[in-house]
This record gives sequence, C-alpha cells and structure tokens, in this order.
Amino acid sequence: MKLVAAILLLSGVCAAQTKPLDNYPWEFGLWGSGGFSVPGGTQNTNTADFGFRFGKVLTSDHGPSFLRGNFQWSADILPVYYIWQPLPGVNTYAGGFNPVNLTWNFTRSEKFVPYLELGGGVLFSGNDVPANTSTTNFLTHATLGFRFFVREKHAAIFSTRYEHISNAGLATPNPGINTVQFALGWNWLK
Repeated sequence: MKLVAAILLLSGVCAAQTKPLDNYPWEFGLWGSGGFSVPGGTQNTNTADFGFRFGKVLTSDHGPSFLRGNFQWSADILPVYYIWQPLPGVNTYAGGFNPVNLTWNFTRSEKFVPYLELGGGVLFSGNDVPANTSTTNFLTHATLGFRFFVREKHAAIFSTRYEHISNAGLATPNPGINTVQFALGWNWLK
C-alpha cells in the first residue's frame, strides 16, 4: 500500500512540473543584432537592427531523444534596421516586418532550449539597398538560437542568423546582400 501511495504521489509531482514552453504559451520579446556581409552578394556591407517579437507555441512536444521539441510560429516588427553600404551606395535606415518565423524548439531541457528557425518578411529603406536597385526588399533567414531560462517565464536569447536581402526581381540588377548576424534578446512567456 505504501508503494502505491508513493508512486501516486511521485506521478502527481511529475505531472505538476512543466517546462517553460509547455501548455502552448504566447511569447513576447525584444532583441538587437548586428552583422556583416558574407560571399554570395554585395560585399562590404554591415547591418544593425532592433526588433520586437510575438509568437505562439503551436504543438506539444514530439520526437525522440535529443530531437524532442515543439513547433512555434512568431512574427517580428523591425522598427530600426540600419545598413552601412559600400560606395556608390548610401548608408540608410530601414524598417519592416517578418510575419512568418517557423521555429523548432528542442525542449529536452527545461532551462536551456536550443532552436532552429526559418523565416522571412519585407524591408522598406530610405535609399536603394544595394545601390541602384530598390527601396523595397525581402528578407529570408535561417537561425540557430538558444534560450536560457533565468526565471520560469523569462529567457535570455542568443542567436546567429544567416539573412538574405533581395528585391526578388522588382528591379534590375538584383545582386542581393547575404549577412551573418549575431543577436541578443529577452523573452517573456505568458
């Protein structure tokens, strides 16, 4: 009888413990990043940007062992995106949004959650990006990130993002810009 009571008590305790990304939380956050161009597009270009994020975990955990995780959608608002361009380009401010960020959270640990993300959106700039092309561009990115839960529903974010900026043929030429960016951020779950 004592064994049955102990098993019921422990199973109740285990069931009561949830990880931060359980129960389909909403995510709110802010982040800043900066980076530099890499081969495959316009060279000698640097970026710095700041954004706000909101999103929602859409699934419960799935998958085996270290691949175990859940799927999340999020969107970013980019009020500040500054681009340093080589001549004949002009350094410029831009702003935009990424309405589609699709994320796989690796949820095996409750304090440290790595993630992979694919996303995209649109960027509007005051001057052509790159030079002599268009003030409207599209962003696509692939991200490797890490959430460090410092409190139950608060996480520090560190990520590395490969981002492609291109006018998608709206103007000719269309050389694009490929960058690697490093970001720091803070997220709240609700």
